[in-house]
Amino acid sequence: MSNLETHQLVFETSRIKQFFIEGWILFRIQLSIIRESWALIFILASVFPFTTLMFLKFFTENPSDELIMRMITGNMLFALIIMGMNVMAQDISSQKHQGHFTFYASLPIAKLNFVLANLFRGMLMSFPSFIILGVIGQVVYEVQFKLSFGIIPVAFLTIMSVVGIGVFLGFWSPNLQLTNLLVQALMMFVSFLTPIMVDMNQLPVILKWVSYMFPTTYAATALRELLIVGWTWTVTVNTLVLLCFTIVSYILIVKKINWRMET
Repeated sequence: MSNLETHQLVFETSRIKQFFIEGWILFRIQLSIIRESWALIFILASVFPFTTLMFLKFFTENPSDELIMRMITGNMLFALIIMGMNVMAQDISSQKHQGHFTFYASLPIAKLNFVLANLFRGMLMSFPSFIILGVIGQVVYEVQFKLSFGIIPVAFLTIMSVVGIGVFLGFWSPNLQLTNLLVQALMMFVSFLTPIMVDMNQLPVILKWVSYMFPTTYAATALRELLIVGWTWTVTVNTLVLLCFTIVSYILIVKKINWRMET
């Protein structure tokens, strides 16, 4: 191996090492942000879906197995929408417009690592309530999920695709007021006017077409199929769509991220 080739190899190895070191440091920074408020995050993420779950339990008489699974998985996604989309978008937007990102701009770090660290923070904030609502739903309705290893990629891509929307809205937002208004409206629309808790056939035609724009539509279908039947072709197709949503949201985040506010 020539000296030139040796130097190129050392340079590439150093960059890879630097990439992981940066990622680890930024991840620890994001982890420290949620460490002090994990109890509040848990309560905030669980109370609304849990209340909705209990309300539906009292409201419905002798629900079918399909309706029960739809209510449980719908509330799991409701918890995810609150934390992964609503809270993440408002939190990142608040940091952006308070000038916190100026600090990161002074550091020799890649935007790639910063985006990944924020995505993982969103995943950590969303994962507990997502799982807890599933456990509570089984206890309340006395049902048993059909668990398999397939739940790991489906849950991971479900969380990352929804978190990707929240992180993108946070980095994109021109002002904090618009962010708050947009995510509140989007949270209610996605939760109750797309096929998360209701059947697709119950929606008007226009809402059917609009619902295809949100990853939660595919996540709800994949989760229900996986937890009732197991891994099927329907789960495979919807999981691949969630993967596409995750990749596209990441590309959009990288393109829209700005260290400083635009004036």
